[in-house]
Formats: sequence, C-alpha cells, structure tokens
Amino acid sequence: MTRLPIAAALAASFWIAAPLAADPDPVYLTPDLPSVTVPTRTGMAEIARNPDTDAVIEGEFARTSRACPPFCIQPMQPAPGVATIGELELMELLADPEAVVVDSRVDDWFAQGTIPGAVHMPYTQITDRLGELGCEIDFDGWECGGAVTVALFCNGSWCGQSPTAIRAMIAAGYPAERIRYYRGGMQAWQMLGLTVAGGEG
Repeated sequence: MTRLPIAAALAASFWIAAPLAADPDPVYLTPDLPSVTVPTRTGMAEIARNPDTDAVIEGEFARTSRACPPFCIQPMQPAPGVATIGELELMELLADPEAVVVDSRVDDWFAQGTIPGAVHMPYTQITDRLGELGCEIDFDGWECGGAVTVALFCNGSWCGQSPTAIRAMIAAGYPAERIRYYRGGMQAWQMLGLTVAGGEG
C-alpha cells in the first residue's frame, strides 16, 4: 500500500481541523496541521497539542531515571526488518483503517491513559491475539500471510514491553516488515503535549 504524506493521507480519508483563530503563538502538529481526527472504538477523537506554551510534563513521565534492569534503554530497532517511527507516522497509521496501533502495556499503565485510537493488547497476551491482527490459527501456530500493518508502543525508550511483544510476534510468524515501533511511547507523546485518552477498553 502506498503511503501518502500525513496531511494528504488525512485529508483524503479523515477530517483535519480547521485552522484555529488567529493565535500569535499557535501550537500545531506541523506548520499547516493544527490537529487530526482519528477513529476510536467510541467515535472520532481529535489529536492536538496542548496550546499552553508554558505547559510542562508532570507525574510519572517527568522522571528521567529508572532502575535498569528492568527499565533499560531500548535499541532503536527492536528486531531486524521492523521500522521505528515517530509521532507523525503514528498518526498516519491511526487514520489508516487498514492499520492497527497497539498499546502493548500492562493494564495498570494502560489505565493511566493512552493514545486515542490505540487498541490495548498487553505484551503478555499479544501472541494469543494475533487473530485480531489478520493472522489465522493453524496446526503449527499462526499463519500470518494476511497480517495487517501494526504499530506498537509502550511507555518510552526505557520500556521493554513493546520490544518484547514485537520479538514474540515475529517468533510466532508475524512478518517483521508489517510491524512499526513507536519508540518514544507515552513519555514522548506527552512531552509533545499531545492528546491522551482514557485507558478504558
């Protein structure tokens, strides 16, 4: 499937918010893109940045240091063939009806909030749920010829949940070239002031 630049892709199939009223210091996604609207299980959701230019990150994701192990810095590429992506590419996938964005964190992290439109599949369960991503069960495990493009994320570059899930998916037969890794995760998402949804479902 050919990928269009984010503005073109979203304009073609979803809504782009109208430019905001004249703001001397707008906080857009890109110079020409104030926000995007993506489908979720409960309807459409707008993703935008916090317009407060004095806002700072607080709480759990303001922490810079965690014990390693288990919270060790993850490689840029969690497995051969997997592409690492940023926020704009993730938003393209959120707007793509043929792709799935997976929050691979365990329940307690997910309950604190997630990226709008993400599907919750904890890394501990993901290989049991490949049928939701286009694979079919067979006698030897999974047949993934029809696997969809999927992007996984967890808490940030120090979080091993999505890299662990990615490696498990590949070992179970999921094609690495159909997997994307949003390494920045929830920490980078919130550092950019992007919309966070409740972690229900």
